[in-house]
Amino acid sequence: MTEATSRIFHVSDVHFGVEDEDALDWFAAAVADERPDAVICTGDLTQRATHRQYAMAGKWFASLETPIMLQPGNHDMPYYNLWERFRAPYARYGTLEAAVGSELSLAHALVVPFDTNVRAQMRWPWSDGVVRRRKLEAALARLEALRNDPRPKLVACHHPLLPAEDGLRNPTVRGDMAFAALAEAGASVVLSGHVHRPFDLVRARGNRPLRMIGAGTLSTRLRGAAPSYNLVTVSALGTIDVQRRDFVRA
Repeated sequence: MTEATSRIFHVSDVHFGVEDEDALDWFAAAVADERPDAVICTGDLTQRATHRQYAMAGKWFASLETPIMLQPGNHDMPYYNLWERFRAPYARYGTLEAAVGSELSLAHALVVPFDTNVRAQMRWPWSDGVVRRRKLEAALARLEALRNDPRPKLVACHHPLLPAEDGLRNPTVRGDMAFAALAEAGASVVLSGHVHRPFDLVRARGNRPLRMIGAGTLSTRLRGAAPSYNLVTVSALGTIDVQRRDFVRA
């Protein structure tokens, strides 16, 4: 029997190393109680990409016992080993490696990965996103291959592709170009993190709308919002509902 909905817990910026243990326990309890179809983390699993922090993240994600899709964030490349940062920036995932950048196929949704990180850039801060053409082309090629699949296509990346409001400077280089191209290619939603504040917006470029859904953080690095995650529910008819869940400390 086909499930009536696909339920995704969308989390981001858990930042092991400066994690909020109470918020992590709260999230894990919700996963155990509700058994979502998948958990998506849109980057910044760690604070400094150390082996110890990756081991902590790997143990925690494995304990959820549910399908996992991970996108790397700018904090997930080594800070202290520049040779490794430039030659093998995502080599430290270890037990998490199979979930990094993988496509996710659910009964009523498809999730396509899109990496918006760079090892370095000629501006400060290094943390802001950059759209590389080859990475965008890979995501567009996958969307094209899935064009005839009726399930909504969600694109998962770390950095929001547009600024919080139109007219503001876009911190993601070539983000406008990527947003327009993904909308043209049939994406319904872009899931992201990075800013540590949740949001749910519909924006348009070239008369093509695209929904932007951002998850907050489960770390101690708060930026004006409580620790939180999103419940993203996709129905058999293709409708997408987002419920923001905030952690309330006892």
